[in-house]
Amino acid sequence: MPVDRLLPNQDAADLIALTRDVADKILSPVVDEHERSETYPEGVFAQLGEAGLLSLTQPEEWGGAAQPFEVYLQVLEELAARWASVAVAVSVHSLSCHPLLTFGTEEQKRRWLTGMLSGDQIGAYSLSEPQAGSDAAALRCAATLTEGGYVINGSKSWITHGGRADFYTLFARTGEGSKGVSCFLIPGDQPGLSFGKPEEKMGLAAVPTTSAFYDNAVVDADRLVGAEGQGLQIAFSALDSGRLGIAAVAVGIAQAALDEACAYANERTSFGRKIIDHQGLGFLLADMVAAVASARATYLDAARRRDAGLPYSQQASVAKLVATDAAMKVTTDAVQVLGGVGYTRDYRVERYMREAKITQIFEGTNQIQRLVIARGLTKP
Repeated sequence: MPVDRLLPNQDAADLIALTRDVADKILSPVVDEHERSETYPEGVFAQLGEAGLLSLTQPEEWGGAAQPFEVYLQVLEELAARWASVAVAVSVHSLSCHPLLTFGTEEQKRRWLTGMLSGDQIGAYSLSEPQAGSDAAALRCAATLTEGGYVINGSKSWITHGGRADFYTLFARTGEGSKGVSCFLIPGDQPGLSFGKPEEKMGLAAVPTTSAFYDNAVVDADRLVGAEGQGLQIAFSALDSGRLGIAAVAVGIAQAALDEACAYANERTSFGRKIIDHQGLGFLLADMVAAVASARATYLDAARRRDAGLPYSQQASVAKLVATDAAMKVTTDAVQVLGGVGYTRDYRVERYMREAKITQIFEGTNQIQRLVIARGLTKP
Protein backbone atom coordinates (compact mmCIF):
# COMPACT_ATOMS: atom_id res chain seq x y z
CA MET A 1 0.00 0.00 0.00
CA PRO A 2 1.58 3.34 -1.03
CA VAL A 3 2.58 5.57 1.88
CA ASP A 4 0.65 8.84 2.03
CA ARG A 5 3.63 11.20 2.13
CA LEU A 6 3.76 14.79 3.30
CA LEU A 7 6.07 16.37 0.70
CA PRO A 8 7.38 19.95 0.41
CA ASN A 9 6.11 20.69 -3.11
CA GLN A 10 4.57 19.27 -6.27
CA ASP A 11 7.97 18.54 -7.82
CA ALA A 12 8.75 16.26 -4.90
CA ALA A 13 5.38 14.56 -5.23
CA ASP A 14 6.04 13.99 -8.93
CA LEU A 15 9.46 12.53 -8.12
CA ILE A 16 7.99 10.06 -5.63
CA ALA A 17 5.36 9.06 -8.20
CA LEU A 18 8.13 8.53 -10.77
CA THR A 19 10.14 6.47 -8.28
CA ARG A 20 7.18 4.23 -7.51
CA ASP A 21 6.51 3.72 -11.20
CA VAL A 22 10.15 2.89 -11.97
CA ALA A 23 10.48 0.63 -8.92
CA ASP A 24 7.27 -1.25 -9.67
CA LYS A 25 8.21 -1.80 -13.32
CA ILE A 26 11.95 -2.42 -13.06
CA LEU A 27 12.64 -3.74 -9.56
CA SER A 28 9.61 -5.64 -8.29
CA PRO A 29 9.29 -8.11 -11.20
CA VAL A 30 12.87 -9.42 -10.90
CA VAL A 31 13.92 -8.98 -7.26
CA ASP A 32 12.94 -12.47 -6.08
CA GLU A 33 14.80 -14.20 -8.91
CA HIS A 34 18.04 -12.26 -8.40
CA GLU A 35 18.05 -12.51 -4.61
CA ARG A 36 17.43 -16.26 -4.66
CA SER A 37 20.02 -16.97 -7.35
CA GLU A 38 22.43 -14.33 -5.98
CA THR A 39 22.92 -12.87 -9.45
CA TYR A 40 23.81 -9.27 -10.25
CA PRO A 41 20.98 -7.17 -11.71
CA GLU A 42 22.64 -6.17 -14.98
CA GLY A 43 21.29 -2.91 -16.37
CA VAL A 44 19.17 -1.98 -13.35
CA PHE A 45 21.43 0.81 -12.10
CA ALA A 46 21.72 2.24 -15.61
CA GLN A 47 17.93 2.43 -15.75
CA LEU A 48 17.81 4.15 -12.37
CA GLY A 49 20.46 6.57 -13.59
CA GLU A 50 18.50 7.26 -16.76
CA ALA A 51 15.50 8.11 -14.58
CA GLY A 52 17.68 10.58 -12.64
CA LEU A 53 17.58 8.67 -9.35
CA LEU A 54 21.34 8.37 -8.75
CA SER A 55 22.17 12.06 -8.22
CA LEU A 56 19.13 13.56 -6.55
CA THR A 57 20.76 15.76 -3.90
CA GLN A 58 23.72 16.98 -5.93
CA PRO A 59 23.84 20.53 -7.38
CA GLU A 60 22.41 21.06 -10.84
CA GLU A 61 25.68 22.59 -12.09
CA TRP A 62 27.31 19.16 -11.82
CA GLY A 63 24.37 17.22 -13.25
CA GLY A 64 22.39 16.61 -10.07
CA ALA A 65 18.75 17.36 -9.32
CA ALA A 66 19.33 19.61 -6.25
CA GLN A 67 16.59 17.85 -4.31
CA PRO A 68 16.28 18.31 -0.52
CA PHE A 69 17.72 15.45 1.50
CA GLU A 70 14.32 14.68 3.00
CA VAL A 71 12.97 13.98 -0.49
CA TYR A 72 15.98 11.88 -1.50
CA LEU A 73 15.57 9.70 1.61
CA GLN A 74 11.92 9.07 0.79
CA VAL A 75 12.99 7.99 -2.70
CA LEU A 76 15.45 5.57 -1.06
CA GLU A 77 12.67 4.24 1.14
CA GLU A 78 10.48 3.58 -1.90
CA LEU A 79 13.33 1.73 -3.63
CA ALA A 80 14.09 -0.31 -0.50
CA ALA A 81 10.46 -1.36 -0.16
CA ARG A 82 10.90 -3.12 -3.52
CA TRP A 83 14.57 -4.13 -3.42
CA ALA A 84 16.83 -3.45 -0.45
CA SER A 85 20.08 -4.46 -2.21
CA VAL A 86 19.53 -1.85 -4.88
CA ALA A 87 18.55 0.84 -2.39
CA VAL A 88 21.66 0.21 -0.28
CA ALA A 89 23.83 0.47 -3.39
CA VAL A 90 22.17 3.78 -4.33
CA SER A 91 22.80 5.09 -0.81
CA VAL A 92 26.46 4.00 -0.99
CA HIS A 93 26.81 5.68 -4.39
CA SER A 94 25.64 8.97 -2.88
CA LEU A 95 28.04 8.46 0.03
CA SER A 96 30.88 7.87 -2.42
CA CYS A 97 30.22 11.11 -4.33
CA HIS A 98 30.10 13.27 -1.18
CA PRO A 99 33.89 13.64 -0.59
CA LEU A 100 34.69 14.93 -4.07
CA LEU A 101 31.67 17.23 -4.08
CA THR A 102 32.45 18.68 -0.64
CA PHE A 103 36.25 18.63 -0.45
CA GLY A 104 37.42 18.39 -4.06
CA THR A 105 38.95 21.25 -6.03
CA GLU A 106 37.05 22.91 -8.87
CA GLU A 107 39.42 21.27 -11.33
CA GLN A 108 38.76 17.82 -9.84
CA LYS A 109 35.01 18.39 -9.95
CA ARG A 110 35.13 19.48 -13.60
CA ARG A 111 37.24 16.45 -14.45
CA TRP A 112 35.35 13.70 -12.62
CA LEU A 113 32.19 14.79 -10.81
CA THR A 114 29.95 15.29 -13.82
CA GLY A 115 30.66 11.73 -14.95
CA MET A 116 30.10 10.39 -11.44
CA LEU A 117 26.68 12.03 -11.33
CA SER A 118 25.68 11.34 -14.93
CA GLY A 119 23.73 8.20 -14.08
CA ASP A 120 26.13 6.13 -16.18
CA GLN A 121 28.43 5.38 -13.25
CA ILE A 122 28.02 3.77 -9.85
CA GLY A 123 30.40 4.39 -6.95
CA ALA A 124 31.61 2.45 -3.91
CA TYR A 125 32.90 3.51 -0.50
CA SER A 126 36.11 1.91 0.72
CA LEU A 127 36.74 2.69 4.38
CA SER A 128 36.59 -0.55 6.41
CA GLU A 129 39.43 -3.02 6.72
CA PRO A 130 39.61 -6.55 8.18
CA GLN A 131 40.89 -5.12 11.50
CA ALA A 132 39.33 -1.66 11.26
CA GLY A 133 35.56 -1.43 11.14
CA SER A 134 34.08 1.13 13.49
CA ASP A 135 37.64 2.08 14.58
CA ALA A 136 38.52 3.93 11.38
CA ALA A 137 41.65 5.43 12.94
CA ALA A 138 43.16 1.91 12.93
CA LEU A 139 43.42 1.77 9.13
CA ARG A 140 46.54 0.08 7.73
CA CYS A 141 46.10 0.31 3.96
CA ALA A 142 48.90 2.76 3.04
CA ALA A 143 49.42 5.35 0.29
CA THR A 144 53.07 6.41 -0.07
CA LEU A 145 53.91 9.60 -1.95
CA THR A 146 56.54 9.18 -4.67
CA GLU A 147 57.62 11.20 -7.69
CA GLY A 148 55.11 9.33 -9.83
CA GLY A 149 52.15 9.85 -7.48
CA TYR A 150 50.95 7.66 -4.63
CA VAL A 151 51.76 3.95 -4.37
CA ILE A 152 48.96 2.12 -2.53
CA ASN A 153 49.35 -1.19 -0.75
CA GLY A 154 46.97 -3.00 1.56
CA SER A 155 43.48 -4.42 1.75
CA LYS A 156 39.97 -3.08 2.31
CA SER A 157 36.83 -5.00 3.21
CA TRP A 158 33.03 -4.89 3.13
CA ILE A 159 32.83 -2.92 -0.10
CA THR A 160 29.31 -2.71 -1.47
CA HIS A 161 29.56 -3.05 -5.26
CA GLY A 162 33.16 -4.25 -4.95
CA GLY A 163 34.47 -5.33 -8.34
CA ARG A 164 31.46 -3.78 -10.09
CA ALA A 165 31.76 -0.08 -9.28
CA ASP A 166 33.12 2.50 -11.71
CA PHE A 167 34.99 4.37 -8.97
CA TYR A 168 35.99 3.88 -5.33
CA THR A 169 36.32 6.51 -2.63
CA LEU A 170 39.30 5.10 -0.76
CA PHE A 171 40.66 6.02 2.66
CA ALA A 172 44.31 5.08 3.15
CA ARG A 173 47.09 5.90 5.56
CA THR A 174 49.58 8.60 4.53
CA GLY A 175 50.99 9.29 8.02
CA GLU A 176 50.70 8.36 11.66
CA GLY A 177 47.69 8.49 13.98
CA SER A 178 44.22 9.85 13.35
CA LYS A 179 45.69 12.77 11.37
CA GLY A 180 47.46 10.39 9.03
CA VAL A 181 44.56 9.16 6.90
CA SER A 182 43.80 10.62 3.46
CA CYS A 183 41.05 10.27 0.87
CA PHE A 184 41.55 9.20 -2.75
CA LEU A 185 39.31 8.76 -5.79
CA ILE A 186 40.25 5.47 -7.44
CA PRO A 187 39.02 4.41 -10.91
CA GLY A 188 37.40 1.01 -11.14
CA ASP A 189 39.99 -0.22 -13.66
CA GLN A 190 42.98 0.85 -11.56
CA PRO A 191 46.06 -1.31 -12.30
CA GLY A 192 47.16 -3.12 -9.15
CA LEU A 193 43.63 -3.26 -7.75
CA SER A 194 41.92 -6.64 -7.42
CA PHE A 195 38.94 -8.02 -5.54
CA GLY A 196 38.12 -11.10 -3.52
CA LYS A 197 35.12 -13.33 -4.10
CA PRO A 198 31.78 -11.88 -2.97
CA GLU A 199 30.90 -12.48 0.66
CA GLU A 200 28.26 -15.16 1.28
CA LYS A 201 25.80 -12.92 3.08
CA MET A 202 22.60 -13.58 4.97
CA GLY A 203 20.79 -11.06 2.77
CA LEU A 204 21.34 -8.39 0.11
CA ALA A 205 22.68 -11.16 -2.10
CA ALA A 206 22.15 -9.59 -5.54
CA VAL A 207 24.76 -6.84 -5.13
CA PRO A 208 28.27 -8.07 -4.26
CA THR A 209 30.15 -7.14 -1.10
CA THR A 210 33.85 -7.87 -1.45
CA SER A 211 37.34 -7.22 -0.17
CA ALA A 212 39.79 -5.18 -2.27
CA PHE A 213 43.54 -5.63 -2.57
CA TYR A 214 46.01 -2.93 -3.57
CA ASP A 215 49.35 -4.26 -4.77
CA ASN A 216 51.71 -1.40 -5.68
CA ALA A 217 48.81 0.45 -7.28
CA VAL A 218 50.16 3.80 -8.56
CA VAL A 219 47.67 6.66 -8.72
CA ASP A 220 48.32 10.23 -9.81
CA ALA A 221 48.77 12.78 -7.05
CA ASP A 222 45.68 14.65 -8.24
CA ARG A 223 43.60 11.68 -7.12
CA LEU A 224 44.02 12.94 -3.55
CA VAL A 225 40.72 14.49 -2.37
CA GLY A 226 41.16 17.26 0.19
CA ALA A 227 44.46 17.64 2.02
CA GLU A 228 46.75 14.91 3.25
CA GLY A 229 45.64 13.87 6.72
CA GLN A 230 42.08 15.11 6.21
CA GLY A 231 40.71 11.66 5.48
CA LEU A 232 38.90 10.91 8.72
CA GLN A 233 37.25 14.34 8.71
CA ILE A 234 36.04 13.62 5.18
CA ALA A 235 34.92 10.09 6.06
CA PHE A 236 32.96 11.15 9.13
CA SER A 237 31.34 14.09 7.34
CA ALA A 238 29.90 11.64 4.83
CA LEU A 239 28.87 9.02 7.38
CA ASP A 240 26.13 11.13 8.96
CA SER A 241 24.42 11.32 5.58
CA GLY A 242 25.09 7.63 4.99
CA ARG A 243 23.47 6.72 8.29
CA LEU A 244 20.33 8.55 7.25
CA GLY A 245 20.40 6.61 3.98
CA ILE A 246 20.46 3.33 5.88
CA ALA A 247 17.66 4.56 8.17
CA ALA A 248 15.50 5.21 5.12
CA VAL A 249 16.36 1.80 3.66
CA ALA A 250 15.42 0.15 6.96
CA VAL A 251 12.04 1.91 6.97
CA GLY A 252 11.44 0.76 3.41
CA ILE A 253 12.11 -2.86 4.39
CA ALA A 254 9.85 -2.52 7.44
CA GLN A 255 7.06 -0.94 5.39
CA ALA A 256 7.21 -3.77 2.85
CA ALA A 257 7.03 -6.36 5.65
CA LEU A 258 4.12 -4.53 7.26
CA ASP A 259 2.23 -4.39 3.96
CA GLU A 260 2.69 -8.10 3.35
CA ALA A 261 1.65 -8.97 6.90
CA CYS A 262 -1.49 -6.83 6.64
CA ALA A 263 -2.43 -8.32 3.29
CA TYR A 264 -2.03 -11.85 4.64
CA ALA A 265 -3.96 -11.06 7.83
CA ASN A 266 -6.85 -9.75 5.75
CA GLU A 267 -7.01 -12.93 3.68
CA ARG A 268 -6.23 -15.73 6.13
CA THR A 269 -9.08 -16.99 8.29
CA SER A 270 -9.17 -18.96 11.52
CA PHE A 271 -12.04 -19.83 13.84
CA GLY A 272 -14.47 -18.49 11.27
CA ARG A 273 -13.06 -14.97 10.77
CA LYS A 274 -10.08 -13.12 9.31
CA ILE A 275 -7.07 -13.34 11.57
CA ILE A 276 -6.73 -9.55 11.60
CA ASP A 277 -10.04 -9.46 13.50
CA HIS A 278 -8.50 -11.37 16.39
CA GLN A 279 -7.45 -8.78 18.95
CA GLY A 280 -4.09 -10.34 19.73
CA LEU A 281 -3.00 -10.17 16.10
CA GLY A 282 -4.62 -6.80 15.49
CA PHE A 283 -2.64 -5.28 18.36
CA LEU A 284 0.58 -6.79 16.99
CA LEU A 285 -0.05 -5.16 13.61
CA ALA A 286 -0.92 -1.87 15.31
CA ASP A 287 2.45 -1.89 17.07
CA MET A 288 4.14 -2.56 13.72
CA VAL A 289 2.38 0.45 12.19
CA ALA A 290 3.49 2.64 15.10
CA ALA A 291 7.09 1.43 14.80
CA VAL A 292 7.28 2.19 11.07
CA ALA A 293 5.68 5.62 11.44
CA SER A 294 7.96 6.55 14.35
CA ALA A 295 11.08 5.44 12.49
CA ARG A 296 10.10 7.43 9.42
CA ALA A 297 9.55 10.52 11.55
CA THR A 298 13.03 10.27 13.10
CA TYR A 299 14.87 10.14 9.77
CA LEU A 300 12.76 12.96 8.34
CA ASP A 301 13.49 15.14 11.37
CA ALA A 302 17.25 14.61 10.93
CA ALA A 303 17.02 15.20 7.18
CA ARG A 304 15.15 18.47 7.63
CA ARG A 305 17.82 19.63 10.06
CA ARG A 306 20.45 18.78 7.45
CA ASP A 307 18.53 20.67 4.77
CA ALA A 308 18.26 23.70 7.07
CA GLY A 309 22.01 23.71 7.73
CA LEU A 310 21.59 22.76 11.39
CA PRO A 311 23.76 20.26 13.30
CA TYR A 312 22.28 16.82 12.78
CA SER A 313 24.94 14.27 13.71
CA GLN A 314 23.21 13.17 16.89
CA GLN A 315 19.82 13.08 15.14
CA ALA A 316 21.33 10.96 12.33
CA SER A 317 22.52 8.42 14.89
CA VAL A 318 19.12 8.46 16.59
CA ALA A 319 17.42 7.87 13.24
CA LYS A 320 19.76 5.05 12.30
CA LEU A 321 19.32 3.40 15.70
CA VAL A 322 15.53 3.76 15.88
CA ALA A 323 14.82 2.86 12.25
CA THR A 324 17.02 -0.22 12.07
CA ASP A 325 15.87 -1.60 15.42
CA ALA A 326 12.29 -1.02 14.26
CA ALA A 327 12.99 -2.83 10.99
CA MET A 328 14.32 -5.86 12.84
CA LYS A 329 11.29 -5.94 15.14
CA VAL A 330 8.71 -5.33 12.42
CA THR A 331 10.12 -7.93 10.03
CA THR A 332 10.34 -10.51 12.82
CA ASP A 333 6.73 -9.80 13.74
CA ALA A 334 5.72 -10.04 10.08
CA VAL A 335 7.08 -13.60 10.02
CA GLN A 336 5.05 -14.28 13.17
CA VAL A 337 1.86 -12.96 11.54
CA LEU A 338 2.29 -15.33 8.62
CA GLY A 339 3.10 -18.24 10.94
CA GLY A 340 4.67 -21.31 9.36
CA VAL A 341 4.55 -20.01 5.81
CA GLY A 342 6.35 -16.88 6.94
CA TYR A 343 9.36 -19.07 7.69
CA THR A 344 9.44 -20.33 4.11
CA ARG A 345 10.75 -18.68 0.97
CA ASP A 346 7.31 -18.77 -0.58
CA TYR A 347 6.75 -15.34 1.00
CA ARG A 348 9.05 -12.33 1.05
CA VAL A 349 8.87 -11.66 4.78
CA GLU A 350 11.63 -14.15 5.60
CA ARG A 351 13.92 -12.23 3.22
CA TYR A 352 12.91 -8.93 4.76
CA MET A 353 13.89 -10.25 8.17
CA ARG A 354 17.32 -11.30 6.90
CA GLU A 355 17.82 -7.97 5.15
CA ALA A 356 16.80 -5.95 8.19
CA LYS A 357 19.58 -7.49 10.30
CA ILE A 358 22.44 -5.91 8.37
CA THR A 359 20.97 -2.44 8.77
CA GLN A 360 21.77 -2.69 12.50
CA ILE A 361 25.42 -3.33 11.62
CA PHE A 362 26.73 -1.27 8.70
CA GLU A 363 27.36 2.50 8.65
CA GLY A 364 28.29 2.04 12.30
CA THR A 365 26.71 -0.63 14.48
CA ASN A 366 23.84 0.39 16.70
CA GLN A 367 26.18 0.15 19.66
CA ILE A 368 28.32 2.81 17.97
CA GLN A 369 25.21 4.93 17.40
CA ARG A 370 24.49 4.79 21.14
CA LEU A 371 28.08 5.88 21.77
CA VAL A 372 27.70 8.85 19.40
CA ILE A 373 24.41 9.86 21.04
CA ALA A 374 25.83 9.57 24.55
CA ARG A 375 28.92 11.60 23.66
CA GLY A 376 26.67 14.32 22.32
CA LEU A 377 25.14 14.63 25.77
CA THR A 378 28.49 15.63 27.31
CA LYS A 379 28.89 18.71 25.10
CA PRO A 380 27.65 22.16 26.15
